[in-house]
Amino acid sequence: MLYYKIESEGDKMTEELIIIGGGAAGMMAAITAAGCGVRPILLEGGEQVGRKILSTGNGKCNYTNYHMTPDCFRSTDSAFPAEVLRHFNEKNTIRFFRSLGILPYDRNGYVYPRSEQAASVLDALRRGLEERDVREHTSCKVQRVSRTGDGFLVETEVGNFHAKRLILATGGCAAPKTGSDGSGFILARQLGHTIVSPVPALVQLRAEEPFFKSISGVRTQARVTILIDGKPAASDRGEVQLTDYGISGIPVFQVSRYASRACRERRRVQAVLDFLPEYSMKEAEALFAQRNREHPRWSGEELLAGILPKKLAVLLAKQGKGHQAQICKNWTITIKDTNGFDQAQVCAGGVSVKEIRPDTCESRLVSGLFFGGEVMDVDGICGGYNLQWAWSTGYLAGRSAAESAGTRRKERK
Repeated sequence: MLYYKIESEGDKMTEELIIIGGGAAGMMAAITAAGCGVRPILLEGGEQVGRKILSTGNGKCNYTNYHMTPDCFRSTDSAFPAEVLRHFNEKNTIRFFRSLGILPYDRNGYVYPRSEQAASVLDALRRGLEERDVREHTSCKVQRVSRTGDGFLVETEVGNFHAKRLILATGGCAAPKTGSDGSGFILARQLGHTIVSPVPALVQLRAEEPFFKSISGVRTQARVTILIDGKPAASDRGEVQLTDYGISGIPVFQVSRYASRACRERRRVQAVLDFLPEYSMKEAEALFAQRNREHPRWSGEELLAGILPKKLAVLLAKQGKGHQAQICKNWTITIKDTNGFDQAQVCAGGVSVKEIRPDTCESRLVSGLFFGGEVMDVDGICGGYNLQWAWSTGYLAGRSAAESAGTRRKERK
């Protein structure tokens, strides 16, 4: 594999565009830029591009979602994700992947490849890179980036590169085994950008209470509400998994980013679980009053039997002491922490989007610098939203960088 050693700013090997990061956003940016007539160089620190894609959607790759609304994304600037998606949305994504040979399969709004194999999506992207003659450099860890008179110097373990434009698509720091090590935040800081402190998101929550080992393995429907200093912060409903250390499952993941940041700020964090979300409190009280009338000799555990899984019914019967409706509707636990980045699906935090233009994903601080994907301070809920963010921002960054190169070439003529 050929690497370019740059000795000076005026070196003849100065490139139009370098993309750092060969994940979903980086590959999208490279394919888009190449399609616009600019031949980029794609630098990837791992042995292969797109490794993280293989683990998405439990190996099936839920690559977008037909239910695409602003509240599916979280950021310190809530308007930013909506503006980005206005320029490249889920319909654009489905059209793009059709052009690469991926037929969509709609499962209640969740969109998968028809093959239901994440490898199909990765293979299509790799083929897209190859067909557009994108130059890939894997096992190429970037150590430092700096501004030069007419572009950027990119210093790596194997040599230096020089480019007029740069896209940072390095990912965050969740799932580090796939190559997301947070290095992109360091590179962004080197270029003057502000980083919103990253915390694990879409992650399990760890509780203080000692009784969780007795209910480990239980799965049940519930609504999970996060309280921060006693005030509701977020809520979601679905199947909750009780573990030996706390709570897991999709509804827990959806609200975890709020608990995660609050825990790191050392605030008081609680989770309230409603095991009868389809009943109001009044209806739940009527339900148990009727069961008591019909079966006056039943124990608390027996009154909960057939409503909750047995291990959970045993615990709540002891804790409820005759107040079955109250304990079922407002089971409150104390959250002391989350699991770490190694078990998180994404991170919340990153490059402040207040310093990025939503229509181009170009830096407001450094001309010619663009961003794509999870490196930015935007995180989505479960359901294909984080991949959609990668496709949308990768497309905008790649197109905008290519258009910038085309404009400047014309200006020189």
